[in-house]
Amino acid sequence: MALKGKNAVITGSTSGIGLGIARALAAEGVNVMLNGLGDAAEIETVRAGLAQEFGVTVLYHPANMLEPAEIRDMVAKAEAAFGSVDILVNNAGIQFVSPVEDFPDEKWDQIIRINLSASFHGIKAVIPGMKKRGWGRIINISSAHSLVASPFKSAYVAAKHGVAGLTKTVALEVATAKITVNAIAPGYVWTPLVERQIPDTMKARNMTEEEVKKNVLLAAQPTKEFVTIEQVASLALYLCSDAASAMTGTTYSIDGGWTAQ
Repeated sequence: MALKGKNAVITGSTSGIGLGIARALAAEGVNVMLNGLGDAAEIETVRAGLAQEFGVTVLYHPANMLEPAEIRDMVAKAEAAFGSVDILVNNAGIQFVSPVEDFPDEKWDQIIRINLSASFHGIKAVIPGMKKRGWGRIINISSAHSLVASPFKSAYVAAKHGVAGLTKTVALEVATAKITVNAIAPGYVWTPLVERQIPDTMKARNMTEEEVKKNVLLAAQPTKEFVTIEQVASLALYLCSDAASAMTGTTYSIDGGWTAQ
């Protein structure tokens, strides 16, 4: 894919989708700056393992996505260490579920800042360098909720709709600079976070594991199958390739048919 030697910053990449994308890029010879939460020793094990397995430079920055200054510092540190940031993947995100009239103000603000504003600050930080070098790939990991809504998720749905608009706007601004800006909108992805929800749901609803998967988690997905981390990572990898250089300003659904309904 001619990505060898490129350099990427991926937020929320110590586990789940972000780590899957980091692995896919590292396998193509891309140096990676990891970011995210978790136990320091476990993160170091992941970082060192990626570097050893794929023979690339893998760094870690603990930037808090609530803090614009820390996001800017992460990008600056990556540029200093690698020489450039060619790929930015905005993946960090959080969720909170509540009726709108009871939705805590602080949770609304936190979700908007992490799921939407953090992407803006990351994009703002990487664009000057990408313009100077005449090449860049920005991928925002969004959600099916950037296209449709579900009740009790007002902040998350609002933020993800905002990501779709941000993606389009920035893509238009940098369209002649050889920089593409796209969003990936997964449905339910099989991650450790989802897996950990199943036992409590089984108990609360008196369901089997399979019933929880099919009738609760996958109720919205016609395929009745989870999207895999590897599938999302493969789409991200393709969007980074030269083959996708004409694809920009678009949200790509990978949701088992959810948004076709």
